[in-house]
Amino acid sequence: MDTIHVPPGGGRSYSMTDGDHVAKVAIHDEAGAFEVFEVRAPHAPMTPPHVSPWTGVLFLLEGRVTAQVGGERHEVEPGGLVVLPAGVPNTFAVIGEVARFVAITSGDGAGRFFADYADSVPRDQGVGDSREKILAVTRRHGVALVEPDPDRTSL
Repeated sequence: MDTIHVPPGGGRSYSMTDGDHVAKVAIHDEAGAFEVFEVRAPHAPMTPPHVSPWTGVLFLLEGRVTAQVGGERHEVEPGGLVVLPAGVPNTFAVIGEVARFVAITSGDGAGRFFADYADSVPRDQGVGDSREKILAVTRRHGVALVEPDPDRTSL
């Protein structure tokens, strides 16, 4: 494999409901595959909990987030990280104005999902208004939305 260098500001940007995801690199070699993203997420209504077929690692650079992974809640501050295992419901909320983090995902499916989502779901519409488009994208990529628990009102 050749050396890969991505300068600051480099990468392909995908505008999504929960922030801007910049694909920095996708690696495929004899040891496996992973992708690295820089994410800038504004304070916004929390995206619905979802289950994805890839494991994600969220390493927080700036801001604060509350992550819900399975039934556990985690307060993540700069320098902290949380692992979002494949097949486990998860979501996050930004505390304050904005959070910036590095996301590393196993396999090579997250980038295709982000690209399809950014192309298919209008960012200027709320999640409720875009529900059918979101569901179509999630189905195409093996991501499942988790229906809210009526006994819980927040994270």
